[in-house]
Amino acid sequence: MILSIVAIVVGLFLLVWSADRFVDGAVGVARFFGMSTFLIGMVIVGFGTSAPEMVVSILSAMNDTPQLALGNAYGSNIANIALILGVTALIAPVVVQKQAMSRDIPVLIAMTALTVLLLVDGNVSLIDGAVLLVAFVAIMGFNILSELKAKRKRRKSGGVSEVSEFEEIPAEGVSIGKAVLYLLVGLVLLIVSSRMLVWGAVYMAHALGVSDLLIGLTIVAVGTSLPELASSIAAARRGENDLAVGNIIGSNIFNTLVVVGLASVIAPIKAADPAVMSRDVPIMSALTLLLFLICIPVKKKNGKRVSGFGRIGGALFLSLYVAYLVLLGIQSV
Repeated sequence: MILSIVAIVVGLFLLVWSADRFVDGAVGVARFFGMSTFLIGMVIVGFGTSAPEMVVSILSAMNDTPQLALGNAYGSNIANIALILGVTALIAPVVVQKQAMSRDIPVLIAMTALTVLLLVDGNVSLIDGAVLLVAFVAIMGFNILSELKAKRKRRKSGGVSEVSEFEEIPAEGVSIGKAVLYLLVGLVLLIVSSRMLVWGAVYMAHALGVSDLLIGLTIVAVGTSLPELASSIAAARRGENDLAVGNIIGSNIFNTLVVVGLASVIAPIKAADPAVMSRDVPIMSALTLLLFLICIPVKKKNGKRVSGFGRIGGALFLSLYVAYLVLLGIQSV
């Protein structure tokens, strides 16, 4: 019991500390290379915090249980939108930039629709997995090339300073060397500390006689999303909303395409669990569509049109996540 308490306390401290360093590093790298924090949030933060899901996907496929990858990926996507964006919005309003509304969220919706089409027959074959992986490479390549093109265009028009200026102050006085170090160390400690927290909490819950079902629905479900949750909260606290939103969009694209794609390429998924098709995929799809709808620009009193949502939207997403957990509990009894 004492060891589990120590693991929880140390894990929580490391989680908070590493999330701040991770965000510092991500913002520093973004400013140094003249890239938007949204893109860095998608590529580095989003994919980096999805590393645990990828590892679980690969191991489950190698152990001939690739179906676990589906539940892992889609469950994580549901938590990312409903839980993480919900909590983030309660701390600071989630502001979505025009690019995310016109391109990135629609792309996520399209990839979710592609997943539904591939799962119509209840299987994810090797070819299906290859299609998902190719789609991922195409999307990332397009995003990076578009960002580089926009960066060159801004420089020609004088809208962005040269890289040398970013070298001087990458992020609040942090050098590029420190920014990269913060990014790498922060990511590793995010994953390690989240695992420490989950282990300590599960051990303590067992010692207190809490059922495996309740542990799975609460501690484990939230624990697998702790890296995304911690980094998004840290970004929101620092006013880096682009980073938080990019994190969720990037993580969900990664889970949908890479986590499932890798698992099915290693071991094709045959006869997917009916619950995935009747419950998880529809809920994931509905939440993705709701994210787009709730972020449709609204005209403010000052005449500006702002995309995003505040505490009311955050409370709505959190309520939906609680409802999802209740549904899981009812169906598991």
